[in-house]
Amino acid sequence: MKIALCRESRPGETRVGLTPDAVKALVREGWEVVVARGAGGESHFTDAAYEAAGATLADQALGDVTVRVNAPTLEEVAQLPEGSAHLSFLSPLLNLDVVRALNERRITVLSFDLLPRISRAQYMDALSSQATVSGYRAVLTGATHFDRFFPLLTTAAGTIRPAKVLVMGVGVAGLQAIATAKRLGAKVRAYDVRSAAKEEAESAGATFVQLGITADAAGGYARELTDEERAAQQAALAAEVAAADIVITTAAVPGRRSPILVTTAMVEAMGEGSLVVDMAADGGGNCELTRAGEVVVHGGVHIVGMANPPAAMGAHASFLYANNVLKLLALFGSQGQWAPDWSDEVVVGVTVAHDGHITHAPTAEALGVPAVALSAPQPKEND
Repeated sequence: MKIALCRESRPGETRVGLTPDAVKALVREGWEVVVARGAGGESHFTDAAYEAAGATLADQALGDVTVRVNAPTLEEVAQLPEGSAHLSFLSPLLNLDVVRALNERRITVLSFDLLPRISRAQYMDALSSQATVSGYRAVLTGATHFDRFFPLLTTAAGTIRPAKVLVMGVGVAGLQAIATAKRLGAKVRAYDVRSAAKEEAESAGATFVQLGITADAAGGYARELTDEERAAQQAALAAEVAAADIVITTAAVPGRRSPILVTTAMVEAMGEGSLVVDMAADGGGNCELTRAGEVVVHGGVHIVGMANPPAAMGAHASFLYANNVLKLLALFGSQGQWAPDWSDEVVVGVTVAHDGHITHAPTAEALGVPAVALSAPQPKEND
């Protein structure tokens, strides 16, 4: 069977779904791989490197399984072979028209942002791998826009105190932001609604901010705050935000709008020259003033809306993503043959649609159609 690697069509995207090394691994496993010419150019992976890895080049890559980073456009969906499979960061609830079009072509739709967050799936967790890139880039973005030093400096001309960084959200991105800010010499504080985040934040080098408001849920994740809890949270955070030189927000929710953590009033209480770096800008932003891909200046405070943060490091982001793709595809087939195990919770979890049916319940509800549960085929009884 043939795996097709597409060229990304999202403006500003530098990542690619498979690296030449990943292609080599697939070919060795028995897959045929066709790569769209120029697909890896923005990540510094040449067509020649893909050919050397065993891929075939084509102006338009089509196959039994299509791999890409972002959701396809409706025009791109129309070119996909009927009955094939598609894998990307689809965000189905935000791309219902694309899901509908894919399903009409009886395409098996797999979306990385639905991957179950369980230990066995960590090696294929592309959300986490890309969040690592985002957290790192957020701090570098802050250092670039901040017109002061990050570290403590003692010089003949005087002593410069370290920058005060507040990281809001201690997930994978937040932990990477904490570690990077510490390496640059900043004084770092961190906040999260999960009580378990305290130990994680402190292990990365931050002082954990405790506000007395927690939202622990099953599996170590956070539940959604009530309106009353959110109001109390923002009131308690106001002093922390005002005291910070740089606030980095990381609360992105796959498939939904990002929660507001920093209000306009909080921004107005910050000092002149302070900075908010909003990693969740693509989902609407954690700051009320955020505009994706733009730098907004409000009362002397700069609000940086980071659009598609992983694209700032196309080569390494692609390397991590491609490794996640290999691990996930291994659950859907081997030796070049597509054979999903529909009894596997990871396989079922990432599947949005199959054989003309919507299998992801929230997406089915949003589309107004019944969800059809996946199940493993039953073995035939011997005559």
